[in-house]
This record gives sequence, structure tokens and C-alpha cells, in this order.
Amino acid sequence: MRVLFTTEILEHPPAGGPQLRIENSIKALSRVADLWIVARTATQLIGGKAAEDYFRQYCREFDYAPSGNRLFGNRILRKLQRSWRKLRGVDIDADTQFIVDYVRARQIDVIWFGYGNISFPLIRRIKARMPEIPVVCDTDSVWSRFVLRELPYQRNPIRRWYVAARGRRKEREERVWVNLCEVTTAVSEVDAEYYRSLATDPQRVRIFSNVIDLNSYANAPAPAQDIRKPCIYLAGTFGHYHSPMDVAARWVLTEILPKVRAAIPKVNFYIVGRDSDRTLGHLREPHVSVLGKLPSVLPYLCYADVSLVPLKFESGTRFKILEAAACGVPIVSTTLGAEGLPVIDGQHVLIADDAEQFAGAIIRLLNNRLLAQTLAGNCRELVRRSFSVDRLEEEARDILGYLSHA
Repeated sequence: MRVLFTTEILEHPPAGGPQLRIENSIKALSRVADLWIVARTATQLIGGKAAEDYFRQYCREFDYAPSGNRLFGNRILRKLQRSWRKLRGVDIDADTQFIVDYVRARQIDVIWFGYGNISFPLIRRIKARMPEIPVVCDTDSVWSRFVLRELPYQRNPIRRWYVAARGRRKEREERVWVNLCEVTTAVSEVDAEYYRSLATDPQRVRIFSNVIDLNSYANAPAPAQDIRKPCIYLAGTFGHYHSPMDVAARWVLTEILPKVRAAIPKVNFYIVGRDSDRTLGHLREPHVSVLGKLPSVLPYLCYADVSLVPLKFESGTRFKILEAAACGVPIVSTTLGAEGLPVIDGQHVLIADDAEQFAGAIIRLLNNRLLAQTLAGNCRELVRRSFSVDRLEEEARDILGYLSHA
């Protein structure tokens, strides 16, 4: 089948879970379809010409939609620019026409929206213009849950009102797109059950997992020069005070880390990821390093003693667990942090939901290397068996097969 894959999230090397999902989706789809890629972002934001060349090897053509034209490099200015364009309807009108013309000129069979849960207005317009073209709304999570799960942890009434309104709006969108699109993908059965509850035809909901390419983790790089052991590691996408990762990091810093240090005084804590330095960079504690976005997390992750997934609210499945497992690093997670993944407490990871238990689990792994190695080995085997690009290829084949007979 001739598939157009379009997304506004694209970057190589991938700088976080969203970028990993898109890159591995492209790899899997390229194995089972004739693939075209249209990026709805700018060249400098995907990683420049080198990134462009990287993605070209997986597709017939690589192009940019009009919304990527002349975007500011500065993050704040770019956000304001996109908001202004959205208010005026400039980007969505131009992108709709561009994609309609693109599909017709190349006789595309399927339009696949990477991160479709942030592309609803564009999907709706394209379906209105081309109702005959099958559309896949590829989701990384249940976005309404991602939003609404903050409510139990939020006391500010204004923030609560904002979160509730935003979440309910996303719920309305989900109910529409799951019946508008020929396929809505889910990363796990947990998410799929929710989407099926909204669908008049539950067969339209298909699994398209978060996976990793184990080849990318086969050879560990040299350790970072500043890494000191014993060390614990937290990675993710940060950005504002109320984000799941910022809340998680503050929980570790204020409630968990002091308990760990009572038993292991010189433990080092590394916080890595986009905008972590912007929101947490004011921290100047001994043995705490906030590193921001890195070209690669592997010089830290591969040498961490324990990887943390201390999330209290979010949705989807965690690349944090998949990557740590691929690198042979033992994991401590909350129950929600491991949602959607078939990991078993005490067999693949350690699960803890309060600060005392979470700190205790970290201490156990730092003090018991045999336990740490056993859990890490079991989790790596689980990922190798069930969360590789080969599995995603099978799921992509299933989705396209369904569409060919629908």
C-alpha cells in the first residue's frame, strides 16, 4: 500500500519518547508499505540536513508541509508564532490543501497521522475534503487521561478548572476521531479498551505499540566524564511546573532522595531531558546534576545503577522502561509508570507508590547487585521478545491488512 506518514513531531537523533515513537513507526512502516513522509515542522527542528537524509532512507519522498515554513528557532517565539498562525487559521488551511494535493498526485492509499491525538483539526478537515481516503489516527496515549490525571494532585482552583476544561475538550475530540478515522491506534490494551468504549465499531481500534530498536543500544558508548557512582537516573520531557516529569522530579528530590541518602549518603542523582535544565536548573545541590537535553542519554543511562520512573500521572507506555531495560539497568517505577507494560513487580522491575517504599526499592537495588542484575536481565529479555521494531512491523502489517479489506 502507498502510505503517507505525516507528523509535526520529528527529530533525529530522537531526543525523547515522542521522537522515538515516530522514528520507530517510520522504520516499521517502511518494511510493509511504500512510504512517503511529510513533516509538519522545520528542517532545523528535526536535526538539519543530516536528519533529513536519515529519514529519506526509509521513504520514497520526504517533504515539508507549509506549516514548517519560516518557523523561529527560539522555542518561546516559535510557540507564540504557532499560536498566532493557529488563531488566524493559516497553517491548517495551507496544510490541508498541501496534503490533499499530495495524496492525489501520488495516488496515496492511506494517510497515517503520527501523533494523531494532537492533529485532530487537520484530520477533520482532510476527511471532509477526502472522505474516501482511509486515515489512521496514531496515538501515543489517551490524551484526556494524560490531562485529567493531574486533578487529584492539583489544589489550585484556577489550575483545576483549566485542567478539567482541557481534559473534557480532549474527551470530546477522542469520541469524534475514533469514529471518524478508519483506524485509531493504541499503544497498549489499557488504552485500546478506552478507545473501543467510544467506537461504534471496536475493530477500528488497533494496537501499535511503543517499541525500541535494540540495535541502537547494542554498543554502549564511553561513560560521561562527570558521572559518579553510585548513581540513580531520571529522564523525560520536562517543560513547566505542572508537567508529569517536573512533578515526578520534585517528588524524588524532596521526599525520596533524602531517604536514600540516609542509607547511602553519597548517592548521585542525574536528571536528563528536554527543558529539565530550564525548569529544574536552579537546583545546586551536591550530588544532583540537571543536564537538560543531550545529544544522547546513553553515556549516562548505560552506567546508571538504577533508573527511576516515579510518575504519578500520565498516559501511554514508558520509553523510560524500554530504554533502561535495553541498557541492562534495573528500574524502580510507580504502578502508573509501568502502566500498559506486562512487567511484574519483583521479576522485571520494582514497583513502589509512596516515598518510603520507593526509596527502599532504590536502596535494595543499590545494595544488592545480584537482584539488580536479575531484574535488569529479565526486563531486557521481555523487551527483546515483545517490544522490538519487528513486533511493530507485525502490528503495522495487521493495520494495513485490515484497511485493505475494510
